[in-house]
Amino acid sequence: WVSARHAATARVRLYERLFMSPNPAAVDDSLRDLNPDSLTVLDECKVEPGLAADGPGRYQFERNGYFYRAESEGEMVFNKIVSLRDSWAKEKAKLG
Repeated sequence: WVSARHAATARVRLYERLFMSPNPAAVDDSLRDLNPDSLTVLDECKVEPGLAADGPGRYQFERNGYFYRAESEGEMVFNKIVSLRDSWAKEKAKLG
C-alpha cells in the first residue's frame, strides 16, 4: 500500500488479449474479433515516491504483474509486460 499524500503520480497501461478468440487466423473478419478492452489506461495512479528517482526499467507491482517504466513527455508511464497467475480466482470459482 502507498500513502497517497507521499506518493508519486504515474500513468499505468494494462494490456489484455488483442483478439477475443484463441485462434484469430480462423476467424473470417479479424476486425470484429478485436478485443475492445485490450488496452486500459489508468491516469493519476499513485506509486512509491522512490520510483520517481529511478529510471526506465522493470518493476513488479505486488499482486498485479511486471511492468516496464518508460518516460513520456516527462511523466512516469508503466506498461504491463507480464501478468501474475491468479490462483485465488481459480479456487474461488471451484467453491462456487
